[in-house]
Amino acid sequence: MGGGEPLDFISYIRDNPDQFREQLIDHLRLVGFSVLIAILIAIPLAVLITRVAWLERPTTWLANIGQTVPSLAILGLTLPLLGIGFRPALFALTIKAILPIFLNTVVGIRSVDRAIVDAARGMGSNDRQLLCFVELPLASPVMFAGIQTATVQNISLATLAAYIGGGGFGDWILQGLAMVSPPILLAGAVPVAVLAMSTEIALRGLRRIIIPTGLAVS
Repeated sequence: MGGGEPLDFISYIRDNPDQFREQLIDHLRLVGFSVLIAILIAIPLAVLITRVAWLERPTTWLANIGQTVPSLAILGLTLPLLGIGFRPALFALTIKAILPIFLNTVVGIRSVDRAIVDAARGMGSNDRQLLCFVELPLASPVMFAGIQTATVQNISLATLAAYIGGGGFGDWILQGLAMVSPPILLAGAVPVAVLAMSTEIALRGLRRIIIPTGLAVS
């Protein structure tokens, strides 16, 4: 049976710097790679869906349904195929990250003013030019919001990777729960919360830099 004062988590982290560093790296790898892979899959898929009208409704319906599937269920479904460790955790987090990026990209492209699209076509723009220089730039605030949501969401979901040996701060959270030790639990939970908040602030700042003020969304 564990114990100790909750604020002892600071001492626990200080006494275990190598383990903290390892879990931080694992957590960042899971989140970074999952979001990057999700971007490479979701945006081209969303562009394709907006070009093939009959696919849009069933695909977005499936994506919305997918948003409701618990992450633990996805982890469980990957075990027979990928076993335990980093790979199944990465796969599950990638699936969860694809959905908000995909849906926001579809919504962003569809929300572009048709008058602007018609004007671009009237000036001789082909489909590729229309996509690259009109639709994607105008949809970028909504797309970026999807990436921001996926990133912050996956920082929290990555703690579940500990259930299948995927590493990250979830290891300390599970250990703290098993030992009924608030300091160990908080040694995992507090860095996740700090990482999520700092990432949210950093991405908001990045959005202000890369997206023109006139296109910004709240």
